[in-house]
Amino acid sequence: MRFLANENFPLDAVEALRQNGHDVLWIRVESPGISDREVLSRAQAENRILLTFDKDFGELAFRSRLPASVGIILFSLHYSPTGKNLIVRTSQKTDCFSARSLDELLAKAFEDFPKSS
Repeated sequence: MRFLANENFPLDAVEALRQNGHDVLWIRVESPGISDREVLSRAQAENRILLTFDKDFGELAFRSRLPASVGIILFSLHYSPTGKNLIVRTSQKTDCFSARSLDELLAKAFEDFPKSS
């Protein structure tokens, strides 16, 4: 799968996706400081799914009438009630995933995505 990780997406998550065979570009390295509109345009131009913790991208895509043809996955992290596990909720799946590390969490969240060829 081809992803574009926003600047706010953590490095260990980017690395975990790459180790699992995904093609991931990271805005923090590729084009630090570009606007949200430029990030979304780049994701579309390169046919990449945008990975972000920034809720503004959905509104930006709608307000600008930019077709989100490749998609946006909005992440939010929470701690379990016991505080021992991380829980991720994504805009793409209705279920939540619980894990002890971000690597394990991402592996579970992305297990249904086909690997990049």
